[in-house]
Amino acid sequence: AASAAASAPADNSTRTLPEIVSTAEGFATLVTALKASGLDQTLNGAGPFTVFAPTDGAFAALPAGVLDALLKPENKDALTKILTYHVLSTAVKAADVTNGDVATVEGQNVTLTSANGAVTVNGANVIQADVVGKNGVAHAIDAVLIPSDVDVNALKTGSSRFPRGLANPAT
Repeated sequence: AASAAASAPADNSTRTLPEIVSTAEGFATLVTALKASGLDQTLNGAGPFTVFAPTDGAFAALPAGVLDALLKPENKDALTKILTYHVLSTAVKAADVTNGDVATVEGQNVTLTSANGAVTVNGANVIQADVVGKNGVAHAIDAVLIPSDVDVNALKTGSSRFPRGLANPAT
């Protein structure tokens, strides 16, 4: 059977995390979302970052209509909030994961677990670990992580219950 795990070139030491995912198979939706939110520019910065990168299959598993709604300009704050919930402001390899909560760039915690070599983040499985770039490390995951204060059902119906300015406290 063919592997569902995404693939990335072996030597990424001179490439940023967005550069890596933009050329890796299985991350086209993430690349589109990063560009729509403007986070592709942020994640090209010095870092270090850890990115839990949802695969195209993870995005496809969202409820019908949610992805399309998130990519609309009027939902940029919600998209940014969801994407930054996948980013840590430090580089963490799979072997260094300890069980517990860790703060994301978004501000809320995610729960990391490691058992018998398998790593999960909020229950999502890391299906490809330790894709190391010059500004951090990426781990492919099989689900999109949704912060507790984002109502994806409200997004798909167009009645946003997402508080304005939450993704960017400066607004």
